[in-house]
Amino acid sequence: MLNVPSQSFPAAGSQQRVAPTGQSRNKVALKPGHSLLDWIRLTKSGRDLTGLRGQLIEVTEEELKKHSTRNDCWTCIRGMVYNVSAYMDFHPGGEEELMRAAGIDSTDLFDQVHRWVNYESMLKECLVGRMAVKPNPALQAQTEKTESTHMNGLPVSSRLRQEPLPTPLPAKDHRPRYDWFQTDGTVNIVIHTKRKIPSAGCAVVDLQDDILQVEMLLGKMSYLLYWLFLCCPVLIVQTAHSVGKVQVCLHKSVKDKWTKVGQPLEHHDTFIQCKDRELFYRECVLVSKTDITHDTQVLRLQLPSGSHMQVPVGRHVYLKTSLQGTDVVKPYTPVDQKLIPPSQCSAEMGSDLHLMIKICPDGLLTSHLANLPIGSSLSVGGPEGSFTMRVLRDVTHLYMLAAGTGFTPMARLIRLALQDLTSIRKTKLMFFNRQERDILWCSQLDELCSKEERFEVEYVLSEPTDSWKGRRGQIDACMLQNFLERPEDSKCLVCVCGPTGFTELAVQLVRQLDFSEEEIHIFQG
Repeated sequence: MLNVPSQSFPAAGSQQRVAPTGQSRNKVALKPGHSLLDWIRLTKSGRDLTGLRGQLIEVTEEELKKHSTRNDCWTCIRGMVYNVSAYMDFHPGGEEELMRAAGIDSTDLFDQVHRWVNYESMLKECLVGRMAVKPNPALQAQTEKTESTHMNGLPVSSRLRQEPLPTPLPAKDHRPRYDWFQTDGTVNIVIHTKRKIPSAGCAVVDLQDDILQVEMLLGKMSYLLYWLFLCCPVLIVQTAHSVGKVQVCLHKSVKDKWTKVGQPLEHHDTFIQCKDRELFYRECVLVSKTDITHDTQVLRLQLPSGSHMQVPVGRHVYLKTSLQGTDVVKPYTPVDQKLIPPSQCSAEMGSDLHLMIKICPDGLLTSHLANLPIGSSLSVGGPEGSFTMRVLRDVTHLYMLAAGTGFTPMARLIRLALQDLTSIRKTKLMFFNRQERDILWCSQLDELCSKEERFEVEYVLSEPTDSWKGRRGQIDACMLQNFLERPEDSKCLVCVCGPTGFTELAVQLVRQLDFSEEEIHIFQG
């Protein structure tokens, strides 16, 4: 195995770092003609981006180290070596961050910031070859087992075959377990999570090509059940929130008595950190588009009949589509149909996803989504995210600073605070926009404010009209000092989400008001 430098990534003080925890990934301004679309055009131009004239080679550790300069930069990701010299000026994080990967195995560095990026597609024309790694006898048996691609003559999903070794488990008493029972026509799997489940749920179920995956997203941990499973792709997921139990009911293809649930596949019944799971994508159908403002829409996506997804509050999913032969991926945080939706809405039942997306004229993916006809397919991966219910434990005052579509993770957080968390005495949102027409769900926020005494919202506009009677300007210390109250015997949490400049300044100002790192959460933008 190659040695990976232990320094944090991105580096402290770099343009990609907002907080010491590295919770936010920021971008730098790219030169004209260096957008993602320009990079795709370059890769299709026929230019030799590897310097090897199409030849693939085996790269030793010593050879990799030689290529560590700005104009000759190789890096290794998951055993494959790429010449990223030509990509320097196209990298959204800037040259400085990309150079940290120069001449080394950068897999761990990549996963800390870019785990969701489909680098294989984006860098396929930069592929130099495979890394030559000396076999480790202690891992040889594990490697042979991991690389097996068939079981009983049937192909096995590759989702978990290339995972890193799982992180140590928590105490055994906290480990979820499952059991099952059957009727003439159904098989019922019952998962005991051994903890209360938020109303948003935690279950993600996918039945594709006779492979059943049932994943419980429990804070930073993931519990997975994984079978070869012959049944109809019709399922019902029921959650008993207070006792932490989830039941998955599936229909049998043939009404026979089963002696076991299915054929367990590798990594079945495992409990590891969410970050160690590979992303799984399923094909969803675009059902509708609803205009929210002049440049923002809510896209409703319907999951396939064999899928059920309960996205925990604060988590995001990934949209993936192929543009000009290259996979383009971007994270979006789901919202509910409404700010406070009916309890029986389909989004809560897990059959639909609602994504609030700002359409940017120069955005490669969003402009594609704007023109995408109803009935089209989109790949959806995840959910993922660092937000857990633990950060809300014993919180009495929840403050949210949001700019533009940075409102999206706050929307479901507001609902959670008001409906599920009685310990929270006050929930306050300060919402920054350019003009009044840009405010997302303005009427719903105002209505909620009038009905719920524990909720307050304050709008701040940077380019208001003369008739605007609310706050004007941009975020500053004075307005935050008045907004971020800290009553006696209170426990506060400040959540921040928005564009890079806003997030950096907001976090800096909150820290200056003596809020600790534990009292600040940055949602990835």
